[in-house]
Amino acid sequence: MVKNFLLKSDKSPKNVQIKKDIINHFITTGNDTIAELSKELDLSVPTITKFIAELKDQGLIAEFGKIQTTGGRHPSVYGLNPTSAYFVGVDMSRHHLNIALMDFTGNIVEYQMSIPYTYENTTESFDLLCDHIQKFIDKTGELKKKIFNISLNISGRVNPESGYSYSSFYFSENPISETLTKKLNYNVGIDNDTRAMAYGEYMKGVSEGEQNVIFVNISWGLGIGIIIDGKPYYGKSGFSGEFGHFPIFENEILCHCGKKGCLETEASGLAIHRMVMERISKGESTLLTEQIKDINKLTLTDIIKATNMEDPLCIEIVEEVGYKLGKYIAGLINIFNPELVIIGGQVAETEGFIMLPIRSSIRKHSLNLVNKDTRIVTSKLKNKAGIIGACMIARSRLFNE
Repeated sequence: MVKNFLLKSDKSPKNVQIKKDIINHFITTGNDTIAELSKELDLSVPTITKFIAELKDQGLIAEFGKIQTTGGRHPSVYGLNPTSAYFVGVDMSRHHLNIALMDFTGNIVEYQMSIPYTYENTTESFDLLCDHIQKFIDKTGELKKKIFNISLNISGRVNPESGYSYSSFYFSENPISETLTKKLNYNVGIDNDTRAMAYGEYMKGVSEGEQNVIFVNISWGLGIGIIIDGKPYYGKSGFSGEFGHFPIFENEILCHCGKKGCLETEASGLAIHRMVMERISKGESTLLTEQIKDINKLTLTDIIKATNMEDPLCIEIVEEVGYKLGKYIAGLINIFNPELVIIGGQVAETEGFIMLPIRSSIRKHSLNLVNKDTRIVTSKLKNKAGIIGACMIARSRLFNE
Protein backbone atom coordinates (compact mmCIF):
# COMPACT_ATOMS: atom_id res chain seq x y z
CA MET A 1 0.00 0.00 0.00
CA VAL A 2 2.72 2.47 0.97
CA LYS A 3 4.88 1.11 -1.82
CA ASN A 4 2.18 2.23 -4.27
CA PHE A 5 1.97 5.50 -2.35
CA LEU A 6 5.67 6.09 -3.06
CA LEU A 7 5.12 5.27 -6.71
CA LYS A 8 2.41 7.89 -7.16
CA SER A 9 4.77 10.66 -8.22
CA ASP A 10 7.58 8.62 -9.76
CA LYS A 11 7.68 5.07 -11.10
CA SER A 12 11.48 5.00 -11.40
CA PRO A 13 12.83 2.20 -9.15
CA LYS A 14 15.90 4.34 -8.40
CA ASN A 15 13.81 7.28 -7.24
CA VAL A 16 11.54 5.05 -5.16
CA GLN A 17 14.64 3.58 -3.49
CA ILE A 18 15.92 7.06 -2.63
CA LYS A 19 12.58 7.88 -1.01
CA LYS A 20 12.73 4.65 0.97
CA ASP A 21 16.29 5.50 2.06
CA ILE A 22 15.14 8.93 3.26
CA ILE A 23 12.25 7.41 5.21
CA ASN A 24 14.51 4.73 6.74
CA HIS A 25 16.96 7.45 7.76
CA PHE A 26 14.19 9.25 9.68
CA ILE A 27 13.06 5.94 11.22
CA THR A 28 16.52 5.10 12.56
CA THR A 29 17.95 8.56 13.20
CA GLY A 30 15.00 10.85 13.83
CA ASN A 31 14.42 14.34 12.45
CA ASP A 32 17.20 15.91 10.39
CA THR A 33 18.13 18.73 7.99
CA ILE A 34 18.49 18.43 4.24
CA ALA A 35 22.24 19.11 4.55
CA GLU A 36 22.70 16.21 6.98
CA LEU A 37 20.55 13.93 4.83
CA SER A 38 22.69 14.86 1.83
CA LYS A 39 25.86 13.82 3.68
CA GLU A 40 24.35 10.63 5.07
CA LEU A 41 22.90 9.41 1.75
CA ASP A 42 25.74 10.81 -0.38
CA LEU A 43 23.37 12.74 -2.62
CA SER A 44 23.37 16.39 -3.66
CA VAL A 45 21.38 18.97 -1.69
CA PRO A 46 19.16 19.77 -4.72
CA THR A 47 18.37 16.06 -5.16
CA ILE A 48 17.43 15.63 -1.48
CA THR A 49 15.40 18.85 -1.61
CA LYS A 50 13.42 17.51 -4.58
CA PHE A 51 12.56 14.22 -2.88
CA ILE A 52 11.73 15.86 0.44
CA ALA A 53 9.26 18.11 -1.41
CA GLU A 54 7.63 15.10 -3.08
CA LEU A 55 7.39 13.19 0.20
CA LYS A 56 5.85 16.26 1.83
CA ASP A 57 3.27 16.45 -0.95
CA GLN A 58 2.48 12.78 -0.31
CA GLY A 59 2.00 13.53 3.38
CA LEU A 60 4.74 11.18 4.62
CA ILE A 61 7.20 13.90 5.62
CA ALA A 62 6.57 17.08 7.63
CA GLU A 63 8.63 20.18 8.46
CA PHE A 64 9.31 20.73 12.17
CA GLY A 65 10.68 24.26 12.33
CA LYS A 66 14.18 25.63 11.94
CA ILE A 67 17.48 25.14 13.77
CA GLN A 68 18.85 28.28 15.42
CA THR A 69 22.40 28.90 14.16
CA THR A 70 24.92 31.65 14.90
CA GLY A 71 24.76 33.12 11.43
CA GLY A 72 23.34 32.72 7.96
CA ARG A 73 20.08 31.05 7.05
CA HIS A 74 18.48 28.79 9.63
CA PRO A 75 18.03 25.29 8.10
CA SER A 76 14.65 23.55 8.34
CA VAL A 77 14.28 20.25 10.15
CA TYR A 78 12.25 17.47 8.53
CA GLY A 79 10.94 14.16 9.79
CA LEU A 80 8.18 11.59 9.51
CA ASN A 81 4.63 12.88 9.67
CA PRO A 82 3.26 10.89 12.65
CA THR A 83 -0.35 10.93 11.45
CA SER A 84 0.35 9.84 7.87
CA ALA A 85 0.37 6.08 8.56
CA TYR A 86 -0.45 3.66 11.37
CA PHE A 87 0.51 0.09 12.15
CA VAL A 88 -1.00 -2.65 14.31
CA GLY A 89 1.06 -5.14 16.32
CA VAL A 90 -0.47 -8.30 17.81
CA ASP A 91 1.36 -10.39 20.39
CA MET A 92 -0.22 -13.82 20.92
CA SER A 93 0.57 -16.04 23.92
CA ARG A 94 -0.98 -19.16 25.42
CA HIS A 95 -3.53 -17.32 27.56
CA HIS A 96 -3.94 -13.77 26.26
CA LEU A 97 -3.44 -11.25 23.47
CA ASN A 98 -1.74 -7.85 23.50
CA ILE A 99 -2.61 -5.49 20.65
CA ALA A 100 -1.28 -1.99 19.89
CA LEU A 101 -1.65 0.81 17.33
CA MET A 102 1.52 2.74 16.45
CA ASP A 103 1.90 5.96 14.47
CA PHE A 104 4.47 6.52 11.72
CA THR A 105 7.11 7.87 14.13
CA GLY A 106 6.97 4.82 16.39
CA ASN A 107 4.76 6.13 19.20
CA ILE A 108 2.10 3.81 20.60
CA VAL A 109 -1.25 5.56 20.23
CA GLU A 110 -3.58 2.92 21.67
CA TYR A 111 -3.11 -0.52 23.18
CA GLN A 112 -4.93 -3.31 24.98
CA MET A 113 -3.05 -5.69 27.25
CA SER A 114 -4.00 -9.16 28.50
CA ILE A 115 -7.11 -9.63 26.37
CA PRO A 116 -8.49 -13.02 27.51
CA TYR A 117 -7.72 -15.59 24.81
CA THR A 118 -6.77 -19.25 25.09
CA TYR A 119 -4.63 -20.41 22.19
CA GLU A 120 -5.59 -23.71 20.61
CA ASN A 121 -4.40 -24.96 17.25
CA THR A 122 -7.92 -24.97 15.79
CA THR A 123 -9.90 -23.00 13.22
CA GLU A 124 -12.19 -21.83 16.03
CA SER A 125 -9.25 -20.35 17.95
CA PHE A 126 -7.97 -18.74 14.76
CA ASP A 127 -11.37 -17.18 14.04
CA LEU A 128 -11.52 -15.83 17.61
CA LEU A 129 -8.05 -14.30 17.14
CA CYS A 130 -9.30 -12.51 14.00
CA ASP A 131 -12.39 -11.28 15.88
CA HIS A 132 -10.23 -9.74 18.63
CA ILE A 133 -7.99 -8.00 16.09
CA GLN A 134 -11.01 -6.69 14.17
CA LYS A 135 -12.64 -5.34 17.35
CA PHE A 136 -9.44 -3.50 18.24
CA ILE A 137 -9.21 -2.00 14.74
CA ASP A 138 -12.84 -0.91 14.83
CA LYS A 139 -12.21 0.93 18.12
CA THR A 140 -9.54 3.08 16.46
CA GLY A 141 -12.29 4.97 14.60
CA GLU A 142 -11.14 7.12 11.71
CA LEU A 143 -7.51 6.07 12.22
CA LYS A 144 -8.29 2.62 10.80
CA LYS A 145 -8.37 4.23 7.33
CA LYS A 146 -4.65 4.95 7.71
CA ILE A 147 -3.58 1.50 8.95
CA PHE A 148 -1.06 0.27 6.39
CA ASN A 149 0.14 -3.00 7.88
CA ILE A 150 -0.47 -5.50 10.68
CA SER A 151 2.11 -7.89 12.15
CA LEU A 152 1.24 -10.92 14.30
CA ASN A 153 3.74 -12.55 16.68
CA ILE A 154 3.60 -16.35 16.85
CA SER A 155 5.83 -18.61 18.92
CA GLY A 156 7.81 -21.43 17.34
CA ARG A 157 8.84 -21.91 13.75
CA VAL A 158 7.63 -19.05 11.57
CA ASN A 159 8.70 -18.13 8.05
CA PRO A 160 7.92 -14.39 7.71
CA GLU A 161 8.88 -14.33 4.04
CA SER A 162 6.49 -17.09 2.94
CA GLY A 163 3.90 -16.24 5.61
CA TYR A 164 3.69 -19.80 6.95
CA SER A 165 3.63 -20.74 10.63
CA TYR A 166 4.65 -24.35 11.18
CA SER A 167 3.89 -24.37 14.91
CA SER A 168 0.47 -22.71 15.03
CA PHE A 169 -2.58 -22.67 12.72
CA TYR A 170 -0.85 -24.85 10.14
CA PHE A 171 -4.05 -26.44 8.86
CA SER A 172 -4.34 -24.90 5.41
CA GLU A 173 -2.36 -25.02 2.19
CA ASN A 174 -2.45 -21.24 2.13
CA PRO A 175 -0.01 -19.23 4.27
CA ILE A 176 -1.55 -17.87 7.46
CA SER A 177 -0.54 -14.32 6.49
CA GLU A 178 -2.59 -14.62 3.29
CA THR A 179 -5.62 -15.94 5.19
CA LEU A 180 -5.36 -13.13 7.75
CA THR A 181 -5.03 -10.54 4.99
CA LYS A 182 -8.25 -11.76 3.37
CA LYS A 183 -10.20 -11.97 6.65
CA LEU A 184 -9.11 -8.58 8.00
CA ASN A 185 -8.83 -6.73 4.67
CA TYR A 186 -5.44 -5.32 5.66
CA ASN A 187 -1.93 -6.38 4.68
CA VAL A 188 -0.88 -8.83 7.43
CA GLY A 189 2.52 -10.35 8.11
CA ILE A 190 3.73 -12.76 10.78
CA ASP A 191 6.95 -13.15 12.73
CA ASN A 192 8.40 -15.14 15.59
CA ASP A 193 7.41 -13.69 18.96
CA THR A 194 10.92 -13.65 20.44
CA ARG A 195 12.41 -11.99 17.36
CA ALA A 196 9.73 -9.30 17.59
CA MET A 197 10.55 -8.75 21.27
CA ALA A 198 14.23 -8.43 20.39
CA TYR A 199 13.47 -5.87 17.69
CA GLY A 200 11.19 -3.91 20.02
CA GLU A 201 13.93 -3.68 22.65
CA TYR A 202 16.48 -2.74 20.01
CA MET A 203 14.33 0.05 18.59
CA LYS A 204 12.59 1.43 21.68
CA GLY A 205 13.94 -0.33 24.74
CA VAL A 206 17.16 -0.83 26.62
CA SER A 207 19.53 -0.68 23.63
CA GLU A 208 21.90 2.31 23.75
CA GLY A 209 23.19 2.22 20.21
CA GLU A 210 24.46 -1.37 20.27
CA GLN A 211 24.28 -3.03 16.85
CA ASN A 212 24.81 -6.65 17.89
CA VAL A 213 22.24 -7.84 20.40
CA ILE A 214 20.88 -11.12 21.75
CA PHE A 215 17.46 -11.13 23.41
CA VAL A 216 16.75 -14.16 25.63
CA ASN A 217 13.02 -14.79 26.06
CA ILE A 218 12.40 -16.87 29.19
CA SER A 219 8.66 -17.43 29.18
CA TRP A 220 6.77 -20.73 29.09
CA GLY A 221 9.30 -21.77 26.47
CA LEU A 222 12.82 -20.51 25.72
CA GLY A 223 14.04 -18.70 22.63
CA ILE A 224 16.43 -16.00 21.47
CA GLY A 225 16.15 -13.10 19.06
CA ILE A 226 19.35 -12.06 17.29
CA ILE A 227 20.19 -8.58 16.00
CA ILE A 228 23.31 -8.40 13.81
CA ASP A 229 24.56 -5.04 12.51
CA GLY A 230 21.26 -3.47 13.55
CA LYS A 231 19.06 -5.94 11.66
CA PRO A 232 17.10 -8.97 12.89
CA TYR A 233 18.77 -12.22 11.89
CA TYR A 234 16.27 -14.65 10.36
CA GLY A 235 18.31 -17.53 8.97
CA LYS A 236 17.42 -19.15 5.65
CA SER A 237 13.78 -19.92 6.46
CA GLY A 238 13.11 -17.58 9.38
CA PHE A 239 13.74 -20.31 11.96
CA SER A 240 16.73 -18.77 13.75
CA GLY A 241 16.68 -18.47 17.53
CA GLU A 242 15.50 -21.96 18.59
CA PHE A 243 17.78 -21.81 21.63
CA GLY A 244 15.44 -23.89 23.77
CA HIS A 245 15.88 -26.92 21.53
CA PHE A 246 19.61 -27.39 22.03
CA PRO A 247 20.00 -31.12 22.90
CA ILE A 248 21.70 -30.63 26.27
CA PHE A 249 20.44 -33.00 28.95
CA GLU A 250 20.48 -36.77 29.29
CA ASN A 251 16.97 -36.81 30.69
CA GLU A 252 13.77 -38.56 29.70
CA ILE A 253 11.67 -35.38 29.69
CA LEU A 254 9.77 -35.09 26.42
CA CYS A 255 9.91 -31.60 24.93
CA HIS A 256 6.91 -30.26 23.00
CA CYS A 257 9.10 -30.46 19.88
CA GLY A 258 8.93 -34.25 20.22
CA LYS A 259 12.54 -34.80 21.30
CA LYS A 260 14.08 -35.43 24.71
CA GLY A 261 16.81 -33.55 26.57
CA CYS A 262 16.20 -30.08 25.10
CA LEU A 263 17.53 -27.11 27.09
CA GLU A 264 13.93 -25.92 27.42
CA THR A 265 13.02 -29.01 29.46
CA GLU A 266 15.15 -27.79 32.39
CA ALA A 267 15.60 -24.05 31.80
CA SER A 268 12.29 -22.35 31.02
CA GLY A 269 8.99 -21.30 32.58
CA LEU A 270 7.66 -24.74 31.74
CA ALA A 271 10.55 -26.33 33.66
CA ILE A 272 10.03 -24.03 36.65
CA HIS A 273 6.32 -24.91 36.73
CA ARG A 274 7.06 -28.65 36.55
CA MET A 275 9.70 -28.48 39.31
CA VAL A 276 7.42 -26.50 41.62
CA MET A 277 4.58 -28.97 41.09
CA GLU A 278 6.92 -31.92 41.78
CA ARG A 279 8.23 -30.37 45.01
CA ILE A 280 4.70 -29.51 46.20
CA SER A 281 3.59 -33.10 45.53
CA LYS A 282 6.39 -34.22 47.88
CA GLY A 283 4.89 -32.06 50.62
CA GLU A 284 7.35 -29.18 50.62
CA SER A 285 6.20 -25.91 52.16
CA THR A 286 5.37 -22.92 49.96
CA LEU A 287 3.14 -19.86 49.92
CA LEU A 288 1.46 -21.28 46.83
CA THR A 289 -0.46 -23.96 48.74
CA GLU A 290 -1.98 -21.20 50.88
CA GLN A 291 -2.78 -18.90 47.96
CA ILE A 292 -4.05 -21.39 45.34
CA LYS A 293 -7.11 -23.42 46.26
CA ASP A 294 -6.71 -25.95 43.44
CA ILE A 295 -2.97 -26.51 43.00
CA ASN A 296 -3.64 -28.26 39.68
CA LYS A 297 -4.61 -24.84 38.31
CA LEU A 298 -1.28 -23.31 39.32
CA THR A 299 0.08 -20.95 36.64
CA LEU A 300 3.52 -19.57 35.88
CA THR A 301 2.15 -16.14 36.83
CA ASP A 302 1.36 -17.49 40.33
CA ILE A 303 4.93 -18.76 40.66
CA ILE A 304 6.41 -15.44 39.54
CA LYS A 305 4.30 -13.60 42.13
CA ALA A 306 5.31 -16.01 44.89
CA THR A 307 8.99 -15.63 43.95
CA ASN A 308 8.74 -11.86 44.21
CA MET A 309 7.05 -12.33 47.61
CA GLU A 310 10.26 -14.17 48.60
CA ASP A 311 8.82 -17.67 48.78
CA PRO A 312 11.88 -19.86 49.54
CA LEU A 313 10.85 -22.81 47.38
CA CYS A 314 10.13 -20.68 44.29
CA ILE A 315 13.32 -18.67 44.77
CA GLU A 316 15.40 -21.85 45.00
CA ILE A 317 13.95 -23.24 41.77
CA VAL A 318 14.18 -19.94 39.85
CA GLU A 319 17.82 -19.56 40.92
CA GLU A 320 18.60 -23.15 39.91
CA VAL A 321 17.10 -22.57 36.46
CA GLY A 322 18.89 -19.22 36.16
CA TYR A 323 22.28 -20.79 36.85
CA LYS A 324 21.69 -23.56 34.28
CA LEU A 325 20.56 -21.05 31.73
CA GLY A 326 23.52 -18.74 32.36
CA LYS A 327 25.90 -21.54 31.39
CA TYR A 328 24.41 -21.75 27.91
CA ILE A 329 24.00 -18.00 27.50
CA ALA A 330 27.76 -17.93 28.17
CA GLY A 331 28.09 -20.21 25.14
CA LEU A 332 26.11 -17.74 23.04
CA ILE A 333 28.37 -14.92 24.22
CA ASN A 334 31.45 -16.96 23.29
CA ILE A 335 30.01 -17.59 19.80
CA PHE A 336 28.50 -14.20 18.94
CA ASN A 337 30.58 -11.78 21.04
CA PRO A 338 27.53 -9.45 21.31
CA GLU A 339 27.56 -5.94 22.72
CA LEU A 340 24.30 -6.51 24.59
CA VAL A 341 22.39 -9.46 26.04
CA ILE A 342 18.84 -8.69 27.15
CA ILE A 343 16.98 -11.05 29.49
CA GLY A 344 13.24 -10.78 28.93
CA GLY A 345 10.02 -12.75 28.99
CA GLN A 346 7.74 -13.57 31.91
CA VAL A 347 10.38 -15.22 34.10
CA ALA A 348 12.53 -12.07 33.86
CA GLU A 349 9.83 -10.38 35.97
CA THR A 350 11.55 -12.02 38.97
CA GLU A 351 14.37 -9.48 38.36
CA GLY A 352 17.32 -10.21 40.67
CA PHE A 353 16.17 -13.73 41.54
CA ILE A 354 16.83 -14.86 37.95
CA MET A 355 19.48 -12.28 36.98
CA LEU A 356 21.99 -12.88 39.78
CA PRO A 357 22.46 -16.61 39.03
CA ILE A 358 22.50 -15.94 35.28
CA ARG A 359 25.27 -13.35 35.67
CA SER A 360 27.21 -15.59 38.08
CA SER A 361 27.04 -18.51 35.67
CA ILE A 362 28.03 -16.37 32.69
CA ARG A 363 31.11 -15.11 34.56
CA LYS A 364 32.11 -18.68 35.35
CA HIS A 365 31.51 -20.24 31.94
CA SER A 366 32.25 -17.54 29.34
CA LEU A 367 35.65 -16.43 28.10
CA ASN A 368 36.87 -13.45 30.14
CA LEU A 369 37.96 -11.35 27.18
CA VAL A 370 34.64 -11.98 25.44
CA ASN A 371 32.22 -11.34 28.31
CA LYS A 372 33.93 -8.03 29.09
CA ASP A 373 32.54 -6.79 25.78
CA THR A 374 28.96 -7.66 26.73
CA ARG A 375 26.43 -5.72 28.77
CA ILE A 376 23.82 -8.00 30.39
CA VAL A 377 20.52 -6.32 31.31
CA THR A 378 16.84 -7.03 31.85
CA SER A 379 14.16 -5.95 29.40
CA LYS A 380 13.05 -2.34 29.65
CA LEU A 381 9.80 -2.82 27.73
CA LYS A 382 8.85 -5.94 29.74
CA ASN A 383 5.42 -7.28 28.66
CA LYS A 384 5.07 -4.59 25.98
CA ALA A 385 8.21 -5.71 24.11
CA GLY A 386 6.19 -8.02 21.87
CA ILE A 387 3.56 -5.54 20.67
CA ILE A 388 6.09 -2.74 20.23
CA GLY A 389 8.31 -5.07 18.24
CA ALA A 390 5.37 -6.26 16.14
CA CYS A 391 4.41 -2.66 15.30
CA MET A 392 8.01 -1.85 14.40
CA ILE A 393 8.26 -4.92 12.16
CA ALA A 394 4.96 -3.97 10.46
CA ARG A 395 6.42 -0.55 9.66
CA SER A 396 9.85 -1.77 8.56
CA ARG A 397 8.43 -4.32 6.13
CA LEU A 398 6.78 -1.61 4.08
CA PHE A 399 10.09 0.04 3.27
CA ASN A 400 12.40 -2.97 3.16
CA GLU A 401 10.57 -5.00 0.52
